[in-house]
Amino acid sequence: MMDSIPGKESKAFGQGRENQMDRLRKRVNLTVKSILLDKGWLFYIVGFLLGRAVILSVVSPFAVAFLATMWFVHRDKTAKSMLAVLAGALSYSVNHSIFLALAMIVFIFLAGLFKKTNNQQITIPLFVFISTVAPRLFLYSISNQLSSYEWMLLIVEGVLGTVLVLIFMQSIPLLSPKRYKPTLKNEEIVCMIILIASILTGTIGWQIYDASVEQVLSRYFVLILSFVGGAAIGSTVGVVAGLILSLANVANLYQMSLLAFSGLLGGLLKEGKKPGVAVGLLVGTFLIGIYGNAATLVPSIIESIIAIAFFILTPTSWFKKISRYIPGTEEHTTEQEQYLQKVRNVTAKRVEQFSNVFEALSKSFATSDEYVQDEDEAKRETDYFLSQVTEKTCQTCFMKDRCWDRQFDKTYSLMEEMKGDLTDGHEPNRKVAREFENHCVKSKKVVDAMKEEMSFFEANRKLKQQVMESKRLVADQLQGVSEVMEDFAQEILKERQHHEQQEIQIIHALKHMGIDLEKLDIYRLEKGNVDIEMTASFYSYHGEGSKLIAPVLSDILNEMIIVKQEEISPFPNGYCHLSFGSAKEFVVETGAANAAKGGGLISGDSYTTIELGAGKYAMAISDGMGNGKRAKEESVETLRLLQQILQTGIPEKVAIKSINSILALRSTDEMFATLDLAVIDLHNAFVRFLKIGSTPSFIKRGNQMLNVEASNLPMGIIQEFDVDIVSEQLMSEDLLVMMSDGIFEGPKHVENTEMWVKRKLREMKTEDPQEIADLLLEEVIRTRSGEIEDDMTVLVAKLTKNNPKWATVPIYRDKAN
Repeated sequence: MMDSIPGKESKAFGQGRENQMDRLRKRVNLTVKSILLDKGWLFYIVGFLLGRAVILSVVSPFAVAFLATMWFVHRDKTAKSMLAVLAGALSYSVNHSIFLALAMIVFIFLAGLFKKTNNQQITIPLFVFISTVAPRLFLYSISNQLSSYEWMLLIVEGVLGTVLVLIFMQSIPLLSPKRYKPTLKNEEIVCMIILIASILTGTIGWQIYDASVEQVLSRYFVLILSFVGGAAIGSTVGVVAGLILSLANVANLYQMSLLAFSGLLGGLLKEGKKPGVAVGLLVGTFLIGIYGNAATLVPSIIESIIAIAFFILTPTSWFKKISRYIPGTEEHTTEQEQYLQKVRNVTAKRVEQFSNVFEALSKSFATSDEYVQDEDEAKRETDYFLSQVTEKTCQTCFMKDRCWDRQFDKTYSLMEEMKGDLTDGHEPNRKVAREFENHCVKSKKVVDAMKEEMSFFEANRKLKQQVMESKRLVADQLQGVSEVMEDFAQEILKERQHHEQQEIQIIHALKHMGIDLEKLDIYRLEKGNVDIEMTASFYSYHGEGSKLIAPVLSDILNEMIIVKQEEISPFPNGYCHLSFGSAKEFVVETGAANAAKGGGLISGDSYTTIELGAGKYAMAISDGMGNGKRAKEESVETLRLLQQILQTGIPEKVAIKSINSILALRSTDEMFATLDLAVIDLHNAFVRFLKIGSTPSFIKRGNQMLNVEASNLPMGIIQEFDVDIVSEQLMSEDLLVMMSDGIFEGPKHVENTEMWVKRKLREMKTEDPQEIADLLLEEVIRTRSGEIEDDMTVLVAKLTKNNPKWATVPIYRDKAN
């Protein structure tokens, strides 16, 4: 047993060391990321190398194109990027640095002069062309070298700069990818390869033991992208990188064939993992190298071996990070699906566990609606009651032995009968009392002791009843929380459902309108609960989601569909993520008016409107008892608790009871509040009223007036009460009027205020909720000659049928299911 302890300690020490190494590795990665991306050092290194990049001996279109891209994408890093470019140019030659300095000054002047113009994606390439050609023309004129060849070179340089700025605009932002760019298109991959090859051009001339740095790095990138993207990506990288490097150094022209063929072989052999890709590079190096001489073959082999060494030493995590941006790769698909599935499963499982815990707690607190004692419990309570009485009376009596030893049954039965009468609130039965007087020598003292003890007995019973009621309330609350968490877990685990017919209709309809979908996911097609997500490409997004796609979906599904969420790419031809869902059948327009007592600034009334989930809309008025700051705090606190609890999805009845318990237990002071709550279902216009000590509400339907009322005590008075729920079916164009007691009881010299309010509402010609609220408040104040004797609040809502802003596009109406 003792021998196993050192092994456990060693294992624990090893695990602790691994955890420390993981934390250190993560810390280093975060530090490197912060330095390279957040502080911009990656861009400055790229600028330095592009400042050195020269092709055809004198042509340098890279630096100005890079500066223009930084001006367009990361303007805050433009100044430091210019310094990095100049530093790279100075490391190459003085004449080269003079040209780039002049070119960048011209570009900054033009860009700053026209920075407020529209369509800068068109003007910036033009500025690059001018700022590249003009300085070169100036320098050639000074040195008297302006021949037809120089003219051709400066035109080529300007055109290449113009093309490169368009390429860099797509590739520079990819150095720090954001959430809106989960994958790369093939064109973006090619642009990124051109950027990498352009950066490698800046390393020409650097050598390590006769091995060219640009060749080592180019073959290294070919190995990586062949391993990640396969033969197509590998060969593309080889062709592009070899072409640009050969333009920089004509002696490297054969390298294009070497890189392209090596990328192709490496991609085809990627199933052999890293060794297979490495073999592809070695085979390509030997096959292309045999066409040269021995002097070039040996350095080429050394360069390939160094590149392979770097490739093998590259951490696997780097390949996974790169593969997530390459569409169509197995790593990309597998990683995305596994990660999302894992997150959903873990989260849903944890939420379900919490839901089960709350449900178990709810069952442990649950009791029957009424406190019911069984016979054994009643017998024990009676024994305890009589023992308390006899302790005060019979223990000191000289007849104790006769009563409780020899005549126990008679004594117990007589006292039990008297206890039953006292429990019901009556005096002991005369016959029983007379019989007990004949039996007991201290009958009066015993009866008085029983009456005194009965008060404690009743208090104890009420306490038990309150404990059970509290348990029942806690059980309801826990059950509500459990249901909310269970629904949330099911929502997390929602899987993509197959709706082949609807998918075909949607794809064909949108393609007919010129919208090509990259991805379409249909999660739900339930009536009133549609959930569709899609990814599409737009050159310039102008609200096509709500103007075109949503009307098409509305026609196909025969239901009103709207855009729930949209994430728009900031780049032209970027991918936009759109989420669609069912629109509500009805919409609510509200208006409110209130006044404080005596025209003051602080009213004891508070009101709120709340957008709840599942298409529900809540309106509430709370009136704190009294007036002024204290009443205001009470009503505001009531509505704050109501809003927070309702937004979690807990049923309204449980929410009301929870708030009442909080208000009743929070303070010993008398702090009461009324609550008038209406929850409208916007899918079917069904409304539920919960009125706690509040005044009636009114529904105006044309000239017809309906009143809604219920009787409940204000919140905070008693800890347990039953909430009466009143339900009504609203119709389109109905007006719902809710008010505090200041409005309902405010009119002076009016005997029937309910009829008065109905008449005033019926006589109003306007249908605007805000105008109705203002007019009703004004009418009440007028009846009192302008005096405001109580806080007044009126809340008005108008329910109307939801009409979409954009009409449906009839394409597949006949085929809708």
